[in-house]
This record gives sequence, C-alpha cells and structure tokens, in this order.
Amino acid sequence: MSTLPDAILHTFDALFAEAAAAGEPDPTAMTLATATPDGAPSARVVLLKAHDTRGFVFYSHLDGRKGRELQANPRAALLFHWPRVRNGVQVRIEGAVEQVSDAEADAYFATRPRGSQLGAWASKQSETLEARETFEARLAKFEAEFEGREVPRPPRWTGFRVVPHAVEFWYGAQYRLHERHLHARGADGAWSERMLYP
Repeated sequence: MSTLPDAILHTFDALFAEAAAAGEPDPTAMTLATATPDGAPSARVVLLKAHDTRGFVFYSHLDGRKGRELQANPRAALLFHWPRVRNGVQVRIEGAVEQVSDAEADAYFATRPRGSQLGAWASKQSETLEARETFEARLAKFEAEFEGREVPRPPRWTGFRVVPHAVEFWYGAQYRLHERHLHARGADGAWSERMLYP
C-alpha cells in the first residue's frame, strides 16, 4: 500500500495549525460521506482522532449507519472546511476504508472521558429510541456495571482509517477564483500533483 507523501502531510499539518490559531471552533471536525453498495449517499460530521502516512482515523460503532455502510462499501470521502483560514480553506480526501487494529482502538478508547466510554456502551447507535429515559436507564445500568473499575472498549466499537487515493487542497479567493491542488495516487501507487480550474 502506498503511504501518503510527506509533502501532503506537511501541508495538511500546516493548515490544521492555522485553523487552530485562527480560532476555528473545532479544527478536527470533518464531514464524512459514505454510501450503500447501491450508491445511496449519506453524510455527517465526525472528529479526526489521528492521522499519519497511513491515513485519517475516526471512531464509531460498527452497528450504526455509518459503520454498516463502511463495512458493506469500504470507501469514503472526508471534508475539512476552515472558513477562518486565509480566504477559506477546504481539504478534500477520498479513499478506501479499513478498520484500525484492536490495539489501536483499545489505546484510543482508554483516553476517552469516562462518560464517553459509558455512552459507547449505552448507545445502540442509529437505532430507534422510544424515549430519552430508555437511554438514560441503559447509561445507569452500565455505570453500575463498571463502578469502581476501568471501562473496557465495547466489542462493536472501533476506529476506521480512510486510506487516501486523492487529497485536494482548496484555497478560497475573491470572485470565486479559487486555487486548487489535487494530489492523486495512480494505479502503480505513485502520487502526482496537478492544479484544477476553480
């Protein structure tokens, strides 16, 4: 598998730092687009939890809608939008999706606040909830079950890594004369860069 070139990661990291310095509410927020095997799309905002030459990682339940779609059709697109950076910046990422290792998921889960850990056990993500009280009762059940000890990672809760085959850096400009740089991985695994018309 071809890893992300350093130049792409350096550009992303520099823009991410600019987003944090510019006061973006949450620079880690990214739109995740998935699709069913027959092509019906859906999108939602998730949080970036790790990134390196292997790709970009977020966490979720395997049994929620996005988890089911990613297992059935392991491809996704990510979009970061940082309007406070320069004249507005977007980073568009497309690629294949793989699950992180159990060790990686365990290590991240252990860093989460205890309330978030318990919530991962209590939530039947994306299923119909008859009443808020039902969820609160499930939360209380797991609070009691794990009282006085560490909360383990639920077996159906894990991370997904988007392994990019395309990364676009989109820089806003006046009169919509934007500047776009597309990095793409070819069939031979080699990366190339080209500019796109706005």
